[in-house]
Amino acid sequence: MKYKLAILFTQPPFGSSISREGLDALLAASAFCDEEELAICFLNDGVFNLLANQQPELLLQKDHIATFKLIELYDLTECFVCQESLAERGLDNSELVLREAQKVSKNKLFEVLHQAKKVLTF
Repeated sequence: MKYKLAILFTQPPFGSSISREGLDALLAASAFCDEEELAICFLNDGVFNLLANQQPELLLQKDHIATFKLIELYDLTECFVCQESLAERGLDNSELVLREAQKVSKNKLFEVLHQAKKVLTF
């Protein structure tokens, strides 16, 4: 499948605004792309963006993690999470806010990214 755009999250959700900016870009792009034309990928520390029950207020940050649930609400079905990244960080699928995301190997994730015309990395 060819994607018009892939959004790749590689950074953790807090400590900088990059994750929140990526989420804003994702939601804006969803208005211009059909659900099959937009791939959403989580790699390396980007998988922490999907971790439920975080407490960003302890870091004096706004909680934007709950907004990731909009991915499913918007019927954005092309969502991929790197299995190796989850395992390396000791994360379990039950801890993620996006239960419907496809858990794939790093190689499969790179194939998805290679199929996109443009990749935005956050």
